[in-house]
Amino acid sequence: MKIALAQQNYHIGNFKSNTEKIIAAIESARQQQADIIVFSELSVCGYPPRDFLEFEDFVNQCYDAVAKIREHTSGIAVIIGSPERNPQVLGKDLFNAAWFLYNGEVAGIARKTLLPTYDVFDEYRYFEPAFEWNTITFKGKKIALTICEDIWNLGDNPLYRICPMDILIQQQPDIMINISASPFDYDHDEDRKEIARANVLKYKLPLIYCNAVGSQTEIVFDGGSLVYDNRGNLIKEMKYFEEDFSMVDLEEITATGSIERQSPETEMRVSKIDDPYAIIDFLTAGNNIRQIHDALVLGIRDYFFKMGFSKAILGSSGGIDSAVALALACEALGPENVRAILMPSQYSSSHSVEDAEQLSKNLGNPYDIVPIREVYDSFLTTLEPIFRDLPFGLAEENIQSRSRGNILMAIANKFGYILLNTSNKSELSTGYGTLYGDMAGGLSVLGDVYKVQVYALARYINRHKEIIPLHILTKAPSAELRPGQKDSDSLPEYDVLDKVLYQYIERRQGPKEIIAMGIDAALVNRILKLVNTNEYKRNQFCPIIRVSAKAFGVGRRMPIVGKYLG
Repeated sequence: MKIALAQQNYHIGNFKSNTEKIIAAIESARQQQADIIVFSELSVCGYPPRDFLEFEDFVNQCYDAVAKIREHTSGIAVIIGSPERNPQVLGKDLFNAAWFLYNGEVAGIARKTLLPTYDVFDEYRYFEPAFEWNTITFKGKKIALTICEDIWNLGDNPLYRICPMDILIQQQPDIMINISASPFDYDHDEDRKEIARANVLKYKLPLIYCNAVGSQTEIVFDGGSLVYDNRGNLIKEMKYFEEDFSMVDLEEITATGSIERQSPETEMRVSKIDDPYAIIDFLTAGNNIRQIHDALVLGIRDYFFKMGFSKAILGSSGGIDSAVALALACEALGPENVRAILMPSQYSSSHSVEDAEQLSKNLGNPYDIVPIREVYDSFLTTLEPIFRDLPFGLAEENIQSRSRGNILMAIANKFGYILLNTSNKSELSTGYGTLYGDMAGGLSVLGDVYKVQVYALARYINRHKEIIPLHILTKAPSAELRPGQKDSDSLPEYDVLDKVLYQYIERRQGPKEIIAMGIDAALVNRILKLVNTNEYKRNQFCPIIRVSAKAFGVGRRMPIVGKYLG
């Protein structure tokens, strides 16, 4: 039995495009004499559809798409993901379902049992969990068909009270097929492979795992679909951050003879770094940085393409953050579609302008120099009757940032650009940014990337040749809003700051646990206070491309007025 895997990039609610893409893959699989073709979770409508699922018309269009796809299933079985209406009186209106289509009919349906409600997931808000579990028989083979989270409830500390495969295995299936929409973060691909292999080791069945690829606003799906034989050997690993298509023969991934079932390996490799001094090495590890780079490029590209945008604009300061954001945007959209605006003030150093100019020359993107001194002085003149002779301070610094924000938005409005924000996660964590100034934007490129990772990304971008001028990588970071200003005047050094932030944000460790790692108590309390008191700023921030296990935005829900410090 030949099985095809179609790893595709879907557009939420774009039923025409999604359906055409699915049908094209079916025809390709048919030409290669596949018996079954497998698509990813909620492939018909795109994942996650969120409150679209509350619209009856949206669900109707899902059913219409399934009907069109059924017309192309003569002689080939198709496994797609789509919502299914709940026929029961009790429970929620919909199931998250895997539809098994063959010869124009619905030959079977598997419903998702384990509905995640953590991080970016909120599935129990919309779906009813499965209440019955049956294998699907096709051409003499029994298929244990599951959906994403249904294979993740393994190990010593399961998250749910039920494991669907423990029920399905009693029906003696020949193969496991799992359709998934598993988001990327920079340690998740290894977790995913270990979970897949753990299922194989436990049930001694081959596994076909088809994952989604593509970016949906802030969430990036990295693909990397997997095929394991029934002895736990990885047979296929499909492309990451790209669409892909592959074929596998069931006979070749099924060993003959009886195989004793055993417990899976339960020690999962997750992002839990106990040594605080190893955190920076982990955050900047080469493989992690390569994946973050690819995820950000895909995130920018898909956001623009799926929203119908074509051109971007950003403020280019000559600093490391704007340099990395500009380089990523040029790679994603083409340098001709990314416009950089250099906005020096009287506090800007000459080398900052020179560095920003050289960067754009290296990248080949258009740029303009728009000095803000006159704009800034006009603000001060206007405000003089109110400010009087009060000393220069934060208000005057922020006027510069907001002047730049207004200029960027004016150009964006005039020419139809989308403003890319360049703030990094370290700054967002501590509130080191100006609302309606450098925090303005339609999409945050680096908002889930710590400062130490920004430097590592710059080095990765320069891996073949110097794109980001070396001076940008070596000079001390500064907002240049007052004479001689450095980031370290307001924040701890980034290699120290990011250690604490990672423990608090990603690992959800409180101050007692972090201090117990040997980090100065006063420093820890100061940093955590900055994080908590600046929630109101992040609540007004633009969407952030998610690359970590805990990004700001929909996956991290904190009260703005919270006072908890642990």
